[in-house]
Amino acid sequence: MSKRLDGTSMFTGVNAGFTNAFAQLSGQYADGITLENLNKALTNTNIINSSYGATFASYMTNNFNSIDKDRDGIISAEEIQNLMSQMATQGMTREQLMTLAGVTGMSSSLTQTVLEHFNEIDKNHDGKVSNQEIQSYGVESDLEKRKINDKNRLVNNMSMYYDIDDKYDGSLLDYRYLDSDS
Repeated sequence: MSKRLDGTSMFTGVNAGFTNAFAQLSGQYADGITLENLNKALTNTNIINSSYGATFASYMTNNFNSIDKDRDGIISAEEIQNLMSQMATQGMTREQLMTLAGVTGMSSSLTQTVLEHFNEIDKNHDGKVSNQEIQSYGVESDLEKRKINDKNRLVNNMSMYYDIDDKYDGSLLDYRYLDSDS
């Protein structure tokens, strides 16, 4: 049986990406993570060459105003934590998945599967998929696969008895229980 679809690693990876990028940027810019510093970071080879730095710095630059909730011009650790909590509880948009999930080191097949089935997974149709929705979709997919396998097995079993003579009026399903002398 294949492993059930679970987005835990995806959300954990995005969380780690923000944590690492924030730590790296905070250490680089003593006056805080400002929009100006984020733009500088995007040309800084120490950040560009890190596995998380460029992608998460770019994301923070493009979404600065929505992350900087207190509008003080600096992204704080608390604001990053709030963003990560919001993504964990409310889910991620298709854009966030395409931008952030690819650099987290998680399975690209998981990301691809979630993106391919995004609209089916997004049960509440809010434009985001949460880990709960991903897991629920995984359970539903497993159940659907089992139903298909059961139907295929039934069809295969029935096909062995397809050669019923025309005189028998019973069901195809009860044929296997008839005596051979009947």
